[in-house]
Amino acid sequence: MAFGQQLLQYVVTGITNGSIYALIALGFVVIHSVTSIVNFAQGEFAMLGALLAISLVAAGLPQGLAVLAAVVGVGAFAALLYQVGLRPARDASPLTMIIITIGAALAIRGTALAIWGTEPYAMRPFSSGQPLQVAGAVIRLQSLWVLGTTLLLQPLLHVFFTRTIMGRSLRACAVNRLAARLMGIRADRMALLAFGLSGAVGALGGIIITPIIYATYDMGLMLTLKGFVAAVMGGLVNYPAAVAGGFLLGILESLGAGLISSGYKDAIAFIALFAILLSKPRWIVRAEQGIEEGS
Repeated sequence: MAFGQQLLQYVVTGITNGSIYALIALGFVVIHSVTSIVNFAQGEFAMLGALLAISLVAAGLPQGLAVLAAVVGVGAFAALLYQVGLRPARDASPLTMIIITIGAALAIRGTALAIWGTEPYAMRPFSSGQPLQVAGAVIRLQSLWVLGTTLLLQPLLHVFFTRTIMGRSLRACAVNRLAARLMGIRADRMALLAFGLSGAVGALGGIIITPIIYATYDMGLMLTLKGFVAAVMGGLVNYPAAVAGGFLLGILESLGAGLISSGYKDAIAFIALFAILLSKPRWIVRAEQGIEEGS
């Protein structure tokens, strides 16, 4: 394969991986733009969605119905997580909320290990057929599902949050919770809805990537990290920028693994994360202000 074709293949692979990170990043943005909470259990929603859908298919449910049931089920679970774990601490500092979500992620991962074990699980691709050949690059049909879902969800979420009454009510709670209450908006109910929506988005992301990467109990850890990096690139509030951040991270990873060494694949995400944290983005400044006010 010529170098140009190799480079194109790396970019195609990077776009596929970037689509995965973008889907997780969208979940981060949904929650943070409404509640100002950084949810480090977001990747676990993807893991739960994938494993639950696989189990439902194995139990005899049609794949389409299994996907729908898993998305709804994980969305309901995410809402329950907020109601039980985060709502009682809604007035705590941002750092406390982050610690709670990390603890929730560990608990979810441990429970998944007890239920599904350590072996990887596969799912049948959504479309059958041979991979596409484009200028020498190979594109799996499932990769098109991942890319299409990402590109469809981003504008749908943007329209929902900016053009609908419910979406504007959700955003109003993040801007000023007290003012939203005075306008008759029930902030806790909006936060519950945001977590449910984020859980559903994360579950859908985990399901559609499973035919490509398989599903394991610990897949959520790296998805959380890389989705978080992509979301922070968009300031944790900007949907198009979060999607673009996911694509950029995926392409950089693929190029680094292909042109330098595969050992640098995950290191690129950590380097990007360190660079972002050192740049002191706005959400870190707000977190520090919240800690100071609470001390």
